[in-house]
Amino acid sequence: EGGKVVLTDVQSALGERVAADIGSSAVFRQHDVADERGWAEVVQLARDTFGPPTVLINNGGVGAYGGIHEIETEYMRRIMEINFMGSFFGIRAVLPSMREVGGGAIVNISSGLATTSLAGYFPVGTSKWAVRGMTRLAAKDLAPFNIRVNTVFPGAIDTPSLVQEVRDNAKSLIPLGRAGGSDECARVVTFLASDEASYVSGAEVMVDGAMLC
Repeated sequence: EGGKVVLTDVQSALGERVAADIGSSAVFRQHDVADERGWAEVVQLARDTFGPPTVLINNGGVGAYGGIHEIETEYMRRIMEINFMGSFFGIRAVLPSMREVGGGAIVNISSGLATTSLAGYFPVGTSKWAVRGMTRLAAKDLAPFNIRVNTVFPGAIDTPSLVQEVRDNAKSLIPLGRAGGSDECARVVTFLASDEASYVSGAEVMVDGAMLC
């Protein structure tokens, strides 16, 4: 869609390959989203390469499982640092640039687990519920600056992190009868990030084949 993209991840080889596949409109930088100081460097890279960033997609996250009675404190702390604080740091980092240019769009990737409660999913579910709440509150706070904030709730998307049991039983678990493609999720994110969604803020969009509606 003509965007210029700064990609970040902890997996350098994969990130470099994706940036190379996109071409001159993309650059990659290794970054752990839980590293607040690193966010300033990412935004500076975007400014130096393409100009002040006007779009942020918070898609950093990890799956984490277990009940509240089973998990260790440090494990829970790390999950919150990645899945929740990473998105918080990202939003705070891009705000000066977005305010400078008069607006922007932020899309936070939450999870279908932030729309329900499932036993054994306490760490990831809690962190993604937090992302959901942050998005709605941020949409109110940032509206005066013409910055839109929306959430996407992916369901069973066919990526390496998809639980094998879901992949094996997709026809019985998912009303549409299959796992979703990453491109099907990306198209929704692209719409929310674009000017076509100029009056959409605080929205919550499920991309899950009617699995949890």
